[in-house]
Amino acid sequence: MGAGAVVMLGGVGLAVASYFTAVAYRWVEPDAQWIPALCRLDEKTCASVVFTHQARVFGLPNSVLGQAYYVALIAAGLSGAIDTAPWSHILLGASAATVCLAAYLSYSLLWVLRASCRLCFTSHAINVVIFALLLYRFLGS
Repeated sequence: MGAGAVVMLGGVGLAVASYFTAVAYRWVEPDAQWIPALCRLDEKTCASVVFTHQARVFGLPNSVLGQAYYVALIAAGLSGAIDTAPWSHILLGASAATVCLAAYLSYSLLWVLRASCRLCFTSHAINVVIFALLLYRFLGS
């Protein structure tokens, strides 16, 4: 599996995380008409999730941390550092942490907040696939 898949998924993840960040800081309305309908956060589910304490596990909005993570993945993929120590180890560890956080956040969405947020679950799925790709690359090297 090429680094291109990681870079592409990182780009999609970065776009989703950036949207969540813009909503969290109220720079963008969650249901802005210029946002594609599939991606718009509706006020009763997705948008309300952005303002819960679960959306700020480490103080900052989770999406800000996601932005940093995706930028690091994209930079590593484009520079070739994705396959070099210590970056491959760091990225794999960070990716494993995102999957653990995704499990907690998915649980919170379904059982605590009782909200169904398409973009949240899309973001979590992207993180799981990125982890699988990085693990495959790591074990194959």
